[in-house]
Amino acid sequence: MYDLATRRHALALLGEGKSINSVSKETGISRAAIRAWRTRIDPLPRMNQSAPCSGPSDAAAYAYLLGLYLGDGCISPHPRGGHHLRIACADAWPGLIELCRAAILAVRPTARVYVLQRQGCVNVTSYGRHWTCLFPQHAPGRKHERRIALEPWQQEIVDAHPWEFVRGLIHSDGCRTTNWTVRNGKRYEYPRYFFTNKSEDISGLLTGTLDRLGVQWRQANKQNVSIARKESVALMDAHVGPKY
Repeated sequence: MYDLATRRHALALLGEGKSINSVSKETGISRAAIRAWRTRIDPLPRMNQSAPCSGPSDAAAYAYLLGLYLGDGCISPHPRGGHHLRIACADAWPGLIELCRAAILAVRPTARVYVLQRQGCVNVTSYGRHWTCLFPQHAPGRKHERRIALEPWQQEIVDAHPWEFVRGLIHSDGCRTTNWTVRNGKRYEYPRYFFTNKSEDISGLLTGTLDRLGVQWRQANKQNVSIARKESVALMDAHVGPKY
């Protein structure tokens, strides 16, 4: 979360005639957060004023879990009230399953987390009465068929913990792979990160964060974001790494 002094400084730069884009580049704060501060500078007392729940216990863990949720998560109602949060994790990545469990417990220390086996994957699942206010992107229908945008309080957490957010997105709908090409009759191999998602909004959340982190990317096709520049792959390796 950004303190009040940081918010006032950003707005003061706007008052000097600078654009939101230039202030964002100068301070490293997202344009969405700066726009929100023009309407309300004080931090919200709760994540969602209409929701009777407090913020996540661990903001960094929440940024990671948010990435997992946007990629492979869903929320479903319980017949007696409350909701189940489910994150689908492939059996091939047991380390990811444990990271997901740990993130849920860090965000909601009193929650119970269990694993439901499905064909080829498990659903890391947790019941609670606050998942819908923790993840206000929950709504009927598939994510790629509706608008996905972060609330200002979520954007502040992502701005404060951008690598955790990127890591969650890559761990859900991304991968680190080895590509190859032939030059002058010789085969060359090089590492590359891919992110695949049908939602342009979710892909935009990833690429916007990558821009702020100085990671170069390109749109391989409508559903795929590619990171292949040597320096950018090195940054990703240092902060994200392959699934395991």
